Amino acid sequence: MVLSSPHSYVARDRIAKLALQRKLPTIGQGDALVRAGGLISYGPDLLGTFGRTAYFVDRVLKGASPAGLPIEQPTQYLLVVNLKTAKALGITIPESILVRADEVIR
Repeated sequence: MVLSSPHSYVARDRIAKLALQRKLPTIGQGDALVRAGGLISYGPDLLGTFGRTAYFVDRVLKGASPAGLPIEQPTQYLLVVNLKTAKALGITIPESILVRADEVIR
């Protein structure tokens, strides 16, 4: 499992390459690792989260008190699967997972 951090994001290509060389399946919280060659990710939709961040920044810039703004948690999560990596690892991803995936990299 690769935890999301600025360091793992920057090293995502290297992490995915090393994991694949060692035949290790990877799971992460964001789709960047999967796009780099990781196996699967499940986590909050970061683009949606960034949009909500902009909303809160706008509210503060217009005079709202940060202490008075509600705390929000992500409501949209994305499941991304890399079938090329699964094939290279000899892993069969069940159809029940593929039909639920928001994106399947073939």
